[in-house]
Amino acid sequence: MATRLNPWSTRETALKCDEECLRLQRNRILADALNIDPATHTDNHIPYSDTTMRLCREDPSWTQTQEREFRVFAGSPEEKRLRFKPMPSNKRAFLHSLAEDFGFDSESQDPEPHRHVCIFKTPRFVSAPSKTLAQCLRILKSAAASAAISAPRLPATMADRLPPVQHFNAFLFKAARFALTIEELDQALAADLAAVMRSGPALKFTTSFLPSDEIVIRAAPVTTAAAIATSLAATPQAVETALSAAKPTITKTVSRLGLAGVVELCHTDASLNVTRKEADSESSGGWSAVASRGSWRKVADAQPRVAPPASTPRSFLALKRFGLKKEKEKEETPVEEDWLAAAEKLDEDETVFNDEGGVSDGKSDEGENGDDRKTQEEQVLGDAEVEEPVAVADV
Repeated sequence: MATRLNPWSTRETALKCDEECLRLQRNRILADALNIDPATHTDNHIPYSDTTMRLCREDPSWTQTQEREFRVFAGSPEEKRLRFKPMPSNKRAFLHSLAEDFGFDSESQDPEPHRHVCIFKTPRFVSAPSKTLAQCLRILKSAAASAAISAPRLPATMADRLPPVQHFNAFLFKAARFALTIEELDQALAADLAAVMRSGPALKFTTSFLPSDEIVIRAAPVTTAAAIATSLAATPQAVETALSAAKPTITKTVSRLGLAGVVELCHTDASLNVTRKEADSESSGGWSAVASRGSWRKVADAQPRVAPPASTPRSFLALKRFGLKKEKEKEETPVEEDWLAAAEKLDEDETVFNDEGGVSDGKSDEGENGDDRKTQEEQVLGDAEVEEPVAVADV
């Protein structure tokens, strides 16, 4: 105890380590174990789910207001239940997702249009997340920018050979309705274009007529500080992705209202010159077109080639003719189905022939038939002998 004579106390007093002191001590021990330098370490952890961050990007101001309500409720030990006013389903979905991130229980009560969300504290609730939604949005934006910068690039020699990629940045409307105005088109597509700006990068759409009677709605990035802080980086790839995702909805709206015949994506420069169309990309040639042009040659080569018939030697012409003649006689000979009736008819013909004065002796008929057969064979052999010298002479 200090006195006037002894201003310094003889006993040493030590400060008691509170919860904050213990937390810092645990963090220091953990950093030493993981080889982390606290001076250079940056905490990029996001304590919110992907659904929460996606819904937060769609409406940053409203979601950050609800986050403040959650933090006030988390910091009040006496409050165990918080009730929100009735709201649409998409906003109720954000409250349920944020309650899950905080460790609260949530449920929707009452039917539409009075349906609202109530959240409750449970034993699994410890404390509110250390980072706010605005801080997490900035972390995501910095990570996207760093990824775009650190993306691998081709060597200079190869990059020079490749043509520059022109990403789609506009909608092209063909066969527009007669007397359609820009105001009518903007009013009809206002909701669809607003959905594109909420779910993707911050964009500004401008509608213009082309000399070819086509209409172009060009998307340009918004460069204000508020838009940059609360939206994704408006890279050409991100713009093309957002327009591709919104094309089916815009096509459906245009077809329903009869505003135009065809809706497709395109790329335009600052002077509204269309340098690339979606139809050109789909019908591009390349190696497929080269291969298709040569397909007829493959079909022609695949067809079998018929060898020309070989010349037949003249020495076999006579025998060949004789064989053909025999085959022809066999084909022309009628075949009797009833052999018994045929035999009786043959007997009748022989009887008639004998009655008319023919030779009745069987030997004479046989001899005569034998003479005819012999004469025919001599004639055939004579033809073959006549053809032989010609064949030898030809050889």
